[in-house]
Amino acid sequence: MNESFSDVAAGLAAVRARMVAAARAAGRPVGDVTLVAVSKTHPEAAVRAAVAGGQMVFGENRVQEAAGKFAGVRVAAPGVRLHLIGGLQTNKADDAVRIADVIESLDRPKLADAIAAAADRAGRLPDLLVQVNIGDEAQKSGVPLDAADGFIRGCRARFGEKLRGLMCIPPAGEDPAPYFRALAAMGEAHGLAWLSMGMSGDFETAIRLGATHVRVGSAIFGARAKT
Repeated sequence: MNESFSDVAAGLAAVRARMVAAARAAGRPVGDVTLVAVSKTHPEAAVRAAVAGGQMVFGENRVQEAAGKFAGVRVAAPGVRLHLIGGLQTNKADDAVRIADVIESLDRPKLADAIAAAADRAGRLPDLLVQVNIGDEAQKSGVPLDAADGFIRGCRARFGEKLRGLMCIPPAGEDPAPYFRALAAMGEAHGLAWLSMGMSGDFETAIRLGATHVRVGSAIFGARAKT
């Protein structure tokens, strides 16, 4: 796929305008919500086009892809921030801790162990979000609902203020609003400020219900490239 600068710039402008409208409709300050531009499977040129359009926060699924793509981007734009949003294997923890500013997919004790050990080796710890399997779907990543509170408490005790909040992906084809409300209530109960929820098809609903971060890919970059 060959994204032109004008295509990416237009996508960014449209998404930002919709975010502003959604925030205003919800009575929220426009700057309350961070746009995470999901660049997974799209080439480095598309990321550079987004950076040229003023976008500085990006989301990637795969550690290896992100490492290769963002090495050069960060030389040119040191302020770029990288969120890892996909399921993370424990054997990728060292690389994830090294390159990520935020890991959004902390979802099980073994991964918490691997991240803690990697952070000790690297001398740095990214910000962390617990991914909650908000619909209790067998095929999805995320800590199950019945284990979420205990896992969040354990991560809070272990990682302190570096545990920033929660992330979820609601079930496809269903009204996302009840799931976003449930995540917001969970975040409030645990005193966690960040809520990463909402994607290209539902980010306005997420903003209305308290999202602090929305993860938007196709509305900016176009259809996902096949892998």
